[in-house]
Amino acid sequence: MSTKPLVEIRHVAKSYRRGVQTVPVLADITLGIGEGDFIALMGPSGSGKSTLLNLIAGIDRPDSGELRVGGLDITRLPEAALADWRAANVGFIFQFYNLMPVLTAFENIELPLMLTRLTRKERRERVGLVLEMVNLADRMHHFPSELSGGQQQRVAIARALITDPTLIVADEPTGDLDRASAEDILSMMQRLNSELGKTIIMVTHDAHAAGAAKALVHLDKGELIDGKID
Repeated sequence: MSTKPLVEIRHVAKSYRRGVQTVPVLADITLGIGEGDFIALMGPSGSGKSTLLNLIAGIDRPDSGELRVGGLDITRLPEAALADWRAANVGFIFQFYNLMPVLTAFENIELPLMLTRLTRKERRERVGLVLEMVNLADRMHHFPSELSGGQQQRVAIARALITDPTLIVADEPTGDLDRASAEDILSMMQRLNSELGKTIIMVTHDAHAAGAAKALVHLDKGELIDGKID
């Protein structure tokens, strides 16, 4: 594994307001993730693993602490700059795909590029490349409702790759799939990591899925139980 840190988390804490109550979710998290790592975040429901993933991805902000990605402390970015940073640096893979039902596979993948300065021809070329990578070139004109769960997740992976992100974050990416489709998605993520060098952080409660990663990080009740990455 790379010794160069891509993600540096120092003494991060996060809580949420629930009515008049303050509910702590993460407490004093310190963790380093190297460039090119494939990490599985594990823990029981309510352990804070999805919250930690959202903080790393810049979807949410910590109450305290420092969180650097590629040397940049993203906790200090204004909202607009943080949104621009997410768009350029983070690829998202969700449990339920989050595809637009009225768009084809091609159009769903192309969507993040609409905010760039790429020409239509350049966008089409790039979408064609990632469709080949996920073996869906023959399904590019199909709508999500015409695709299996595994195929929809491959579209979601292609969409996550389309901007060539620094970091890929995956929240229970196999949680809605049958075993065969899940194996296909996990194998694809391993190839993205080993062949393209993508840094991947995956939240999962499934020990089998976690086995696809290079290292495990365990959370329980908002605390890091095992943050040592070998």
